[in-house]
Amino acid sequence: MGRWFPVWRRADGHGAVAVDEHPGGWQSLAMGGQHLMAMTGSNVIGPLLMGFDPNVALLCSGLGTLLFFVVTAGRVPSYLGSSFSFITLAVALTGYSGHGPNPDIGLACGGIFAAGVLYALIGLVVIVTGAGWIERLMPPAVTGAIGAAIGLNLAPVATRGLGHGDMGTVCGLFALLCMAGFAIHRSVVVRRLSILLALVLSSALYVVIANGLALAPAVDFAAIGQAPLLGLPHFATPRFAPGAMIFMAPVAIVLVAENLGHLKAIGAMAGAPLDRLAGRAFLGDGLATMLAASLGGTGVTTYVENLGVMAVSRVYSTLVFAVAGGLAVLLSFSPLFGALLAAIPAPVVGGLALGLFGLIAATMVRVWIESRVDFSTPATLFPVGVALVAGAGDFTVQIGGITLGGIVTASLAAIILNRILAPRAARETTR
Repeated sequence: MGRWFPVWRRADGHGAVAVDEHPGGWQSLAMGGQHLMAMTGSNVIGPLLMGFDPNVALLCSGLGTLLFFVVTAGRVPSYLGSSFSFITLAVALTGYSGHGPNPDIGLACGGIFAAGVLYALIGLVVIVTGAGWIERLMPPAVTGAIGAAIGLNLAPVATRGLGHGDMGTVCGLFALLCMAGFAIHRSVVVRRLSILLALVLSSALYVVIANGLALAPAVDFAAIGQAPLLGLPHFATPRFAPGAMIFMAPVAIVLVAENLGHLKAIGAMAGAPLDRLAGRAFLGDGLATMLAASLGGTGVTTYVENLGVMAVSRVYSTLVFAVAGGLAVLLSFSPLFGALLAAIPAPVVGGLALGLFGLIAATMVRVWIESRVDFSTPATLFPVGVALVAGAGDFTVQIGGITLGGIVTASLAAIILNRILAPRAARETTR
């Protein structure tokens, strides 16, 4: 146990909780639930946008997180949720109309499986050869830009959910203020559970305003009452069409950049670099994506929302993520829980997402600072700047029948421009 997995010890209860520590039994359970709730909005939205079953996505996220935990030997704090990088390609591939179940989930899953295979192979190569070539391809300036671009690309999800100034918007901003206030001004325990507490309080306020005073769209409790407590998710079998597999496989490059940025961000926050575990992280994420596709779920990746939770709570314990994964597996077999998640008011989710997406963008700035990225040269400014604008503006490109969304174009822009400009900048410096 000591040779493979770390031996977790109880934290002192006053400061940050390290990767190989835990905050105590009930706090670990509560914080696992908090991580689960933090990623729920995107983990439900992502599958719905592709026409996948959210309960299958929840199951796959839990199983994927536990698989990632084992492959990384419990040393990388990460929760794996539905990746938004697959959305535009899955919709284009299947011709999904945007409403109801996707009639061609199997075709999309076959393509997602191929992306997982390529991702896992990259992980194996990095394990054997080391992460040096990945670091050269994606230095901190690039990974930070991609991570920030992902947070900015998802920002419209938060702002749309917040609304346009009605009472729902008030509840969403109340959620944001609660989260920030609990994270800064209260006790250690309250700070660690700030997102979960903000979610509960702001949802209760919304119910009073909407269902009690009729000042906002009411929460539909009928759907909750009709949902059974237990039930199987709607699984699907992947269909392996060569064209679809070639179409989807390149998403693995984006997932590598996301995961590397995730490792950089955690290392910067926790003060413990995780670069040496990059190969295992890629392999674990790739295997988890293959597992998800095999069950009819979406591809998975490390989640920016959970980075935000760690930034607020300063709890980096990997045991908390194992708890979160286990809870996701159990709750995925409850249609009632799925109905409860669907009933969380959109403005509340939007308010919390606004803070969490902002935190991930800010955390990437910290990655640049910790890595001493030189922003005095155009060779750095151009890749970073173009990636940020492409991501924030959701710059979408269609090449033949292939659609590349803002996250993909931002990632490619950062990587390609860096490779073009960095060697020239190095030559200029040596003259």
